[in-house]
Amino acid sequence: MALNNVTAEINALSDEAVEKIRAETAQEIDRIQKSTDAKIAELKESEDKRLADTIDRLDRQEVSSAELESKKIVLAKKKEVLTQVFSETLTELETAPAEKKLAQYKMMVKYAKTIIPNPKAIMSENDSFTAKELGVKVVEKDSRVVAGLILQSEDGQVEIDMQYSALLRSVWDRGIKEVSDILFG
Repeated sequence: MALNNVTAEINALSDEAVEKIRAETAQEIDRIQKSTDAKIAELKESEDKRLADTIDRLDRQEVSSAELESKKIVLAKKKEVLTQVFSETLTELETAPAEKKLAQYKMMVKYAKTIIPNPKAIMSENDSFTAKELGVKVVEKDSRVVAGLILQSEDGQVEIDMQYSALLRSVWDRGIKEVSDILFG
């Protein structure tokens, strides 16, 4: 019987040891599980934040890109409208009636005389004004001149280009911002 008591006691001790190990293992597993859950939650939160930041950045880039594209379209349309206005204005000047052109040419000559005392006028082959009508020394015709005048000194050293295209381009370049602001706000 003594052997039975010893065996029972060893079994009881081993059962107790096994139970203690199981309890410690369960606690360790629980601690590891809680630690792992906390790390996973932290990583998930970090990744969710990074993902949200990335989505926000991409949205901002997309909006910025769309705004830039929109501005390009608006500017292209503005340029188209302004170019059309320029062309129509130039055509209107070039095809003006002879009386209107004569009055404009006389004003050009008057201005040029403040710089060139006795200018020579070079004009389009399509115009038929005389030197006397314009108030200049002599009139020459040149096929390169479409409309307007080129006024030169007698020696050809001083020249004032008053062709409609040159005058309009000069005014256009100086006033393009104002015209754009007026037309498009």
